[in-house]
Amino acid sequence: MGTQRSIPTFRNSLSFRVLFTTLTISLVVLSVTGAALNSRLTGSIKKVKVESSIAEADSAIYAAQYQLYLAQGYTPTFARLQPSPFAIKKVVESYVKQAADSVDSFNAREVVLLKADASAFVDTNYGKASGGLDPDSLSREFRSRVRASQSIQSEFLTMKYVGGQKIPGFAAGRQIEIPGAGQYEMYFIFSLVNQQASINIVNRSIFIAFIVLLLMIALITSLLIRQVVRPIRRAALIADEFAVGKFKDRMEVLNEDEIARLGTAFNTMADAIQAQITRLENLSRVQQRFVSDVTHELRTPLTTLRMASEVLYGARASFEPSVARSSELLVAQIDRFELLLEDLLEVSRFDAEVAVLEGVEFDLEALLARSIEDLALVAKEHQTQLVLKSGSQPILIKADIRRVERILRNLMSNAIDHAEGKPIEISIIASESEVAVGIRDFGVGIDKSALSRVFDRFWRADPSRARTRGGTGLGLSIALEDARLHNGELDAWGRPGLGAHFVLTLPRTYGNQIERRLIAIEPKDIPRPEIG
Repeated sequence: MGTQRSIPTFRNSLSFRVLFTTLTISLVVLSVTGAALNSRLTGSIKKVKVESSIAEADSAIYAAQYQLYLAQGYTPTFARLQPSPFAIKKVVESYVKQAADSVDSFNAREVVLLKADASAFVDTNYGKASGGLDPDSLSREFRSRVRASQSIQSEFLTMKYVGGQKIPGFAAGRQIEIPGAGQYEMYFIFSLVNQQASINIVNRSIFIAFIVLLLMIALITSLLIRQVVRPIRRAALIADEFAVGKFKDRMEVLNEDEIARLGTAFNTMADAIQAQITRLENLSRVQQRFVSDVTHELRTPLTTLRMASEVLYGARASFEPSVARSSELLVAQIDRFELLLEDLLEVSRFDAEVAVLEGVEFDLEALLARSIEDLALVAKEHQTQLVLKSGSQPILIKADIRRVERILRNLMSNAIDHAEGKPIEISIIASESEVAVGIRDFGVGIDKSALSRVFDRFWRADPSRARTRGGTGLGLSIALEDARLHNGELDAWGRPGLGAHFVLTLPRTYGNQIERRLIAIEPKDIPRPEIG
């Protein structure tokens, strides 16, 4: 259909926004759900191991304490015998080895025996760790808790071996007493490799389920969006075609749901718009043809009237004073009538969009000076003068010189009509890409509410005031059309009693875009309200 497709973005695609929003919300929900599920499963897997490990460690530590007492023939009800360090060391080494080797690989554990008070003076240190485990795997905070409590303590840790291997683990321990050697800390450290493997499997399963669910949500959302957004997109494309004057396409209505009712309503609206546009186009063509035909048809009788009026005007010296004055008024009104026909013909060209530019390069400042000179006599009749404020350098532009001159003459003629005998200031400023002409009068001014209509055809700010000269009411309208035909702009400012200011801005080469206004529309000479 000729409509250029753009890459979908968050701003210009409803489908993309809906899909993005749905996936974002789903991502948050799935993340929270997955995190909660992972936490519960991980906790459950570790909980069984932790509880059994604590019970196992507590029982093993009690057994170790009992064997140490038996090694010296000591029980709580009998007197302590003289300890034998060799016998104690043998019992410790045997028990540590036996405790570390008495489990299968699934329940792998290490035993660590550390002196509780390193400052105590004892000849023999019975500290030992099984399996090459580094005792520094136990944190200082954990050891402090064990020394400060009579009950068993536990913590999760990383088991560090002498060879550099590191595996996750769980430690449980408490103090024991070695006869003749004082207090020691005994720890049972259990490997959590198998539990961590189970946790990793759970994590991978949750992640895969997360991705699968997200993809399924995206697929389902895309299908729903396709059903809902496709008719909307079709309606937008048809509306774009309407905007460029193509009225044939309509929406397809296949069902009886909400989208179908939307399509029916849209098609009905499109039919009504097409019919209305067709009527307006026909009316516009009739009006344009009428204006053009009337303008051309009136030229022939007007030429005859012109010839007759010139004859009467030439012989007015032989007429009575009232008849002579009538011949003068007849010539003036015929001049005004011819001007009105020319303006109407130009307006019909703008309406029919057949107005064309004949671009040539010329000096705008010289053209402005010549226009001021041509209107100097008219300004003198109204007891005012046109004052040009500009530099001496020529300002070359490429534009339609006839239309630019007509703009300037219309603006200056309008200023002369409303200047009330006060001087009119004309300024011109140029940049590399634009040129601006400002025409400032200090006459009756324009009400702020009327500025939006100042360029309307046949509009007058004060209908009750008679025209001092024979204007047609089309000058400012034609001036605006001429300016925009060059890709320029014409702005107006006015206040009652403070005069008016019209600013024409044109590109240095017609057809280019103007980037900025060189002359501010609000004059700098207007009085500012006093503060304080």
